[in-house]
Amino acid sequence: MTDFLITNIAHGLSGAVDGSRIAGAIRVRGGVITEIGPLAPQAGERVVDATGCVVTPGLVNTHHHLFQSVLKAVPEGMNAPLDRWLMKVPYAFWPYIDEETLRVSATIGLAELALTGATTVADHHYAFSDRIDYDPAAVLFETAERFGLRFLLARGGNTKGRAYFDDPTLPPAMTEPLEHYLAGVESAAARWHDPSPFAMTRVAAAPTTPIFNLEPAELPEVAAVARAKGLRIHSHLSENRTYVEHTLKAYGERPVPWLAKQGWTGPDVWYAHLVELDDAEVAHLAETGTAMAHCPQANARLGSGIAPADALHRAGGVVSLGVDGAGANEAADLGAALYAAFATHRAAKGVAAVTAETVLHWATEGGARCLGFERVGRLAPGMAADIALFDLAHPRCMGLHDPALAPVITGAVGLRASFVGGHRIVDNGRIPWLDLEGLAVDAHRATERLKQKRLEALA
Repeated sequence: MTDFLITNIAHGLSGAVDGSRIAGAIRVRGGVITEIGPLAPQAGERVVDATGCVVTPGLVNTHHHLFQSVLKAVPEGMNAPLDRWLMKVPYAFWPYIDEETLRVSATIGLAELALTGATTVADHHYAFSDRIDYDPAAVLFETAERFGLRFLLARGGNTKGRAYFDDPTLPPAMTEPLEHYLAGVESAAARWHDPSPFAMTRVAAAPTTPIFNLEPAELPEVAAVARAKGLRIHSHLSENRTYVEHTLKAYGERPVPWLAKQGWTGPDVWYAHLVELDDAEVAHLAETGTAMAHCPQANARLGSGIAPADALHRAGGVVSLGVDGAGANEAADLGAALYAAFATHRAAKGVAAVTAETVLHWATEGGARCLGFERVGRLAPGMAADIALFDLAHPRCMGLHDPALAPVITGAVGLRASFVGGHRIVDNGRIPWLDLEGLAVDAHRATERLKQKRLEALA
């Protein structure tokens, strides 16, 4: 179903930075939007009725950790700040995530994302090691293909662990020599990276962090290899004060200016979090086109703070929205992320900090720009037919004077349908092929097995 007409659009947001709206109908041919406006169905044309819906571009999630969907509400990490949470949750459990567990975890996360409007997902998977007897990249791409989502693998990895992690119960850090890491990135790119405008799969080079998990001399080499292959560069940065204090102590500079000297800023680079930025760093990111994956839920859940996404946006920089791993927020819900971004900035900085339209832009066109998907993220002729229809029938949406804002201010309640390149992904609020009851059984089994493995390791 790549040729059709969406009719009766009364409430539509284009995703553009100016907050513009659309109405009428959207014509799709060959998975591409060809017309928008007061259009009548043509003879034999398939029709999708958007009565009672808000129509937006499909949402773009620019930072996730799908392996964490089986690490929700780990008791030791529930009330821990970031550094301790890292030790007690992902670093404690990742060696015990086998192929089946990763497949189940990725299915959970992608189901949550798809059912809340996601059509493009970037997953930062950083658990690679010679000790793993399967290819995590293959599992993730295969799972995303089943959903029909656009998928970018931010191929993570570490050449060293975090030296200051002092928990003696932690298993050895998952690391790779630099040559193995680069070979892994190149292998994934050769198999899955598609640079074409309507690509369904892409790859980025994404060490876990550039300041804790690589040697300084390795940073320029990773950047050079990525750029030689036409890959973008991604990582975590400045998620809390630890990043800033470490970089100041080790190199005498804050993280952004120091990494700029290593070739780690520019329009092909995006960072997750960026909570601890000063004004000069915000200005540098804006000037260089270095993008932010804003993760308001995880930053709030871990007590890290609120990233200056609003300041970067006002400076003309690229801001996108990331859900982050469910181990740090117990969800992969883009609707909740939209509302969190809207509410936290206004709570801390006043109602002028952001508008609902701005937040929707971050989650659509901003996200597509961040990931380099040139024909995604906006409802306009020539763009991919990645489209979400949010149903206004839920009680939370009743009584709205401006229903178009519902996906942001109500948390994207009730997705009726979504399309990726014109292919229907969600139909009447369901993923047609997915057995949710069976997935719940698989999730329970995988989670219990993971808990048992960790207990046995501690015994």
